[in-house]
Amino acid sequence: MNQSRSMLDPAGPTARTLAELGWPLLVGFTVTAAVMWGLLVWVAWRRTGTFDAHAPVGAGGGMRWVIVGGFVVPGVAFAAAFVATVAVLHAFPTAHHPTGDAEIRVIGRQWWWQVEYRPTPRLADRFETANEIHIPVGRPVVIELETADVINSFWVPRLGGKVDLVPGMTNAIHLQASAPGVYEGGCAEFCGLQHAKMRFQVIAEPPADYQRWLERQGQPAPAISDAQAERGERIFMRSACPMCHAVTGTAALATVGPNLTHFGSRRSIAAGWLPKDIATMHAWVMNAPSLKPGTRMPALTQLSGPELHDLVSYLEALQ
Repeated sequence: MNQSRSMLDPAGPTARTLAELGWPLLVGFTVTAAVMWGLLVWVAWRRTGTFDAHAPVGAGGGMRWVIVGGFVVPGVAFAAAFVATVAVLHAFPTAHHPTGDAEIRVIGRQWWWQVEYRPTPRLADRFETANEIHIPVGRPVVIELETADVINSFWVPRLGGKVDLVPGMTNAIHLQASAPGVYEGGCAEFCGLQHAKMRFQVIAEPPADYQRWLERQGQPAPAISDAQAERGERIFMRSACPMCHAVTGTAALATVGPNLTHFGSRRSIAAGWLPKDIATMHAWVMNAPSLKPGTRMPALTQLSGPELHDLVSYLEALQ
């Protein structure tokens, strides 16, 4: 799967519209910059002669160059860029949608993404995940955008443009992928210490696969049958974990941190920054701030080695 983050490599209609605008602008401004540098080099290297070879300082003239080069050419260039930009605004239907119209609600937090799914209007069908947004291929999906604390900016370069998340406001974006794949996204507005590591992934799937994913994710946490995972569940419940995390179908109901109901099926941890392998999982559970300074997950250094193994086994069992 291609995980490029280039906006010039579009994978959806909105991103394609942006790329069609971006390429001419990129070429135009590159040519302009090349001409300007050429003029600067010419001025620096040309023979200037003596004062006797030049007209007096107050002789006048030369205003045509000032008008054409300083006003006409930049004016035409910026007017063309403005008109072209306004012409593609139709590709960004980001107006507010009433609650219920949006299939997905994304809330930016320091420093991760809370994702709420609304497959039907019924409240009982809603569920939460984190840092991964699944969408069906071939149709636009309305995503409602909010923030819980500071200003963020939601951006999936290959699928669409940026939309800001401002405290007290609700915005929306339409995402559509033309082909299955994993599309990288992230926060495009400085939001604090771990801004650069506030990432997420959009996983576009065929409609049938997407529907099956919705049905699995809407179920409570699976029953634990493995002995090591059962010990891990007991450790999870008696530790600080339920004070921040929820696992649907258990006594863990907190909403401070990411919902962990189907954590084992996710692709990464730490808001898409770290791989979800066994070694990284152990390090993250034991001392998350040492891997991602500023994260609000406390260190669990009181756990022994066997307890840590059991706890990680339980998290992996949450498929």
